[in-house]
Amino acid sequence: MAYRDRNYRSSFFGGFSFFPPVIKNLMIINGVVFLIQIFLQGFTFTNSFGERVSVANLLTEYFALIPLGYGFLPWQLITFQFMHGSFTHILFNMLYLWMFGMELENAWGSKKFLIYYLTCGVGAGLTQLFLSPLFDGALAPTVGASGGVYGVLMAFALMFPNRPIYLYFFIPIPAKYLIGFMILIEFFSVGDQSLTAHLAHIGGAVIGVIFYFIDKRSVLSVSDYLNQFKKSNEKWSGFRKPSKDISDVHYYDVDEKEELVDQEEIDRILDKISRKGYQSLSEAEKRILFDASKKL
Repeated sequence: MAYRDRNYRSSFFGGFSFFPPVIKNLMIINGVVFLIQIFLQGFTFTNSFGERVSVANLLTEYFALIPLGYGFLPWQLITFQFMHGSFTHILFNMLYLWMFGMELENAWGSKKFLIYYLTCGVGAGLTQLFLSPLFDGALAPTVGASGGVYGVLMAFALMFPNRPIYLYFFIPIPAKYLIGFMILIEFFSVGDQSLTAHLAHIGGAVIGVIFYFIDKRSVLSVSDYLNQFKKSNEKWSGFRKPSKDISDVHYYDVDEKEELVDQEEIDRILDKISRKGYQSLSEAEKRILFDASKKL
């Protein structure tokens, strides 16, 4: 599965990153933890009762999401998101995280993206803890980044509903339909006897939607900034619609004298957008970006 936008410009003056810092570090951490899980599978030790204990099982006991009343510990709501049950499990989670998350992080900034991702993961964990016993009575530990990933999928579908996603690399399907179908499958699969935590997926998606609509500023991607700058010279307030009460930034007329700005300064501004989001820019930085966009 792949996606493409005909109007998408990966460079954006060199400021769009295909591996933004949070996604890159999440992938590294998940990969390292998975390797540790594999490495520890062959190790055991004898406890004070003379019993042989697997180190891998001990890792699961303390860091996977254990059902309430069977060993749940508060930090497991975070740690379970970095553990996986198989190679295909981590492969697809990291692939989806990268495919659909890189544009979100570039648009929102790294801090906001990390908060969103972890919040969706915690929401997925809480959903699994409280609802799973009601629907399927599952008492098995839960691991995986799928809750946070489903939150990322929902945010992508909301921000780019008509973006074509290429199923099997050649069947174009709008994001809103494909991701919506994936969520429906999760709803219909609740209660089955598979090892998939469908309720966690649903929980991550629902929390993602709530987060998205509470945060009124998360409506534009980095590539959208360029399109907005190029289409008009009207005042633009970043993530909010322009209104008479908004005076946080002033853009100058096209005929005004242009200032020469070197590429290094533009790259610095766009890196700042990638890390902290558009709203972090000063008035002068917004003007520089606006002036640079007119030269495209």
